[in-house]
Amino acid sequence: VQLQASGGGLVQPGGSLRLSCAASGSILRINLMGWYRQAPGQQRELVATKTSDGSTNYADSVKGRFTISRGNNKNAVYLQMNSMKPDDTAVYYCYAKFLRFGQSYEYDRWGQGTQVTVSS
Repeated sequence: VQLQASGGGLVQPGGSLRLSCAASGSILRINLMGWYRQAPGQQRELVATKTSDGSTNYADSVKGRFTISRGNNKNAVYLQMNSMKPDDTAVYYCYAKFLRFGQSYEYDRWGQGTQVTVSS
């Protein structure tokens, strides 16, 4: 199973970016998909997650500015980032918890990370 993230880049303060992440491989069901980020010298932190039943969880620092959504086939996740701030600068990682066919164990997987830089 692989997670392929895209959409990072350089944006000015107040601007917007949209991150995408697609999961591929032997997947029965993705229970949760989301985004974490890691700034230089800091620990990786939650940005937003969304479960298969639609429940969302956002970091306080992004509430009201970022929106997470899942693709129609539920194997993709998107992060719409608006009103961006320099503090949003980090490497953003896609994350998923999923079930494989014929197995009850819940696996998890990280994507490769995509750089987001907010600067004028």
